[in-house]
Amino acid sequence: MENWSLFSLCVLLGLTSRWAVSFHSYSGAGKPPMFGDYEAQRHWQEVTYNLPVHEWYFNTTNNDLNYWGLDYPPLTAYHSLVCAYVAKLLNPEWVELHASRGYESHSHKLFMRATVLFTDILIYIPAVLLYCFYFCDGFSKQKVATALCILLYPGLILIDYGHFQYNSVSLGLALWGILGLGLGWDLFGSLAFTLALNYKQMELYHSLPFFCYLLGKCIKQGLIGRGFFQLAKISLTVLVTFALCWMPFLSDPKQPLQVLHRLFPFGRVLLLCLLQFWFSLVAMAALSFTSVWLEPPAKFPDLFPVLVSILSFLHFLGFIIYFNLVQLMEPQRKKSQKKTN
Repeated sequence: MENWSLFSLCVLLGLTSRWAVSFHSYSGAGKPPMFGDYEAQRHWQEVTYNLPVHEWYFNTTNNDLNYWGLDYPPLTAYHSLVCAYVAKLLNPEWVELHASRGYESHSHKLFMRATVLFTDILIYIPAVLLYCFYFCDGFSKQKVATALCILLYPGLILIDYGHFQYNSVSLGLALWGILGLGLGWDLFGSLAFTLALNYKQMELYHSLPFFCYLLGKCIKQGLIGRGFFQLAKISLTVLVTFALCWMPFLSDPKQPLQVLHRLFPFGRVLLLCLLQFWFSLVAMAALSFTSVWLEPPAKFPDLFPVLVSILSFLHFLGFIIYFNLVQLMEPQRKKSQKKTN
């Protein structure tokens, strides 16, 4: 019962952080003629509701593909259609053909944010909880900490609830696919995986170059690095860091050093991992503050995104080195355990 209470607390923190970020502005707010991804998602609701299916992907008098043409797979379009039916009930102006282009209002923003949150509650969050409960190793409280880290992951929250996307749909479907196959629901798992791949195949193709470009532009133009996302980014990062620091001590809080030795069984490797952890925190804090208070040199306008990429690569490299060291030294550890026994 205690574990389910902790899982409920994780969900509450996840939902609260998402809704708090949603109070910020969104991509392209008040910036005609194309506005931004928020308008793209609204426009797809307009198109799917007012036009027959065979016109969704073709340039016609009523469907100008140069204005946020629908270029994601059909599952995305049907998701937009479901949202459009709700929008039509609440306010027909939100999806009125042609006349609703660039529509912006507080009530519409609330509706759009709510569609993302409802999708998370329906698809993504249950999949995360079940995945952590059934497939993550460790004690129950360690599974709770893992769920907390996933639900508070800043990248997904800032893109979906700040910039405005529905990325959690595809991730949730992929997790349901893993759950289905892992628990023996082969048909369900295969269907979920197929839907996830269908949802993401075109989305990934279009979004990867865009988001690589977006990070540099947002920092340069003051949308993420200096602007309204800064508080949300720092707050979420602090929460996730706290969860990561908390996790190693959950199995035996009275003996934290022994817990660390079990996670990092070799003295020098343990020392390197601890040093890397503290270096990571210091570097992350330094990058966050310098990107807020300092202008990049004119010759290197994308300096901060490049530094973030380098730091991320170093983390990945450190993990690969640690993983290979553990694999190489595993036979030695087993021999020493046999001698001790």
